[in-house]
Formats: sequence, C-alpha cells, structure tokens
Amino acid sequence: MTRSDSPPRLWLGPLQGACATSLSDQERAWGRQLPPPVRRRYWQSRSALRQWLAGMLGCAPSALPLHSPPGRPPLLLEEAGWVSLSHSGEGLLLGFSRAPIGVDLEPADRPVAAAALMRRCFPPPEVVQLQAFDAELRGAAVLTSWVLKEAAIKWQRRSLARELSCWRLDHASGRLRHQAEGLEPECSTGTAAGWRWAGVGAGMRNAGLDVVISGA
Repeated sequence: MTRSDSPPRLWLGPLQGACATSLSDQERAWGRQLPPPVRRRYWQSRSALRQWLAGMLGCAPSALPLHSPPGRPPLLLEEAGWVSLSHSGEGLLLGFSRAPIGVDLEPADRPVAAAALMRRCFPPPEVVQLQAFDAELRGAAVLTSWVLKEAAIKWQRRSLARELSCWRLDHASGRLRHQAEGLEPECSTGTAAGWRWAGVGAGMRNAGLDVVISGA
C-alpha cells in the first residue's frame, strides 16, 4: 500500500482495449447497457484504472473496492484512497491520492473560443488579466484555466455548470481560488505528449506523472 503521506500519482496514457478480467461483474453489466462507442470508452477507462491502481495498492485489479458507475465520479471504498479520471479523444488521465483529488485532460492544441468562454464562464478580474495577452497566448491561457477549473470541480465533486464561474485562476501566480468560499487548493498543470493536463488536491505540487503514450 502507498504511504498515507505520499503525494498524488498521475498516469497519462491511451485508451486501449479493455481487459475483461480486470472489470467487476457490475461494470460489465453497466457497460452492456450503454451504446457501443460509450461502452468501449467506459470499459477501457475502468479497466485501465483498475490495472494501474492494483499495481500501487498490491491487489488484483478485480478485487479493488472501486465503485464507478457510468457518468459518475469513481469512488474507492474501504478508505483505500481517492481517484479521479478524465478522457478526451483517445487519451486518458488517471489520478490517485490519499486525499480528495480531481484531474482533467484536453488536447494541447484544442481550438478555444477564448472570447466566448471568457465572457460566459470566467470572473471579471480574470477576464481583465487575460485581455492583456495576445490572441495566441490568450487561447492557451484560457485552455489552461479551463482544465484547472474542471479538475477543481471534480476535486469538490460538484457540478461544472454551477461552479465554473466561481473559480478564478491568477495567471501571474498560478493560484486557483474559489471566489465565494475562499478555497485555494494545491494545483498543477502541464503539457505532455500533446495533452494539457491538470490536477487539483493536497500534494499536487509534488505529484508524480507517469506518461506512457508512445513518443512522449
């Protein structure tokens, strides 16, 4: 088992063929109720999560106390820790910590409608800061802010629609703050193998990232 004071771990890799023996009977049953493309992503992401966690926690993948129905944040039961996942296209980001954690993933070159997103979703002080950037840098900064805020909302296990405008990223300091509640969780973000990733939660500044995508 990992130590209780160890920093979070992140894993960035491809969505790939699911190992049926890694899945629980319930996950296989849930998957059969989904449309084929959604079923594939669901089984692949949960299989990868189980196999990765099993290596850290020292148990068989299928024996993990993981409760992870489709469309819901995955939960580790029996005080085994906290997990988060994000998939985008054929990429998958997994996070594990002994404290609550949230992760998010987007293609680093994803086109961003910066002006529309800023106007609709970002608090005015952040918009003022972003307007000082040139157009290319502004798009990259908006994407960075987006993935950090999504990760923060997963860390809170709340609703993206209700919470997105509550979070402000200070683009000078890198600090992320919930304007209504004053929360300033540890956060980290970067690019790897063509992906922009983000993680939020205690210890994230010292988190390890394992990149297994070919060519990374």
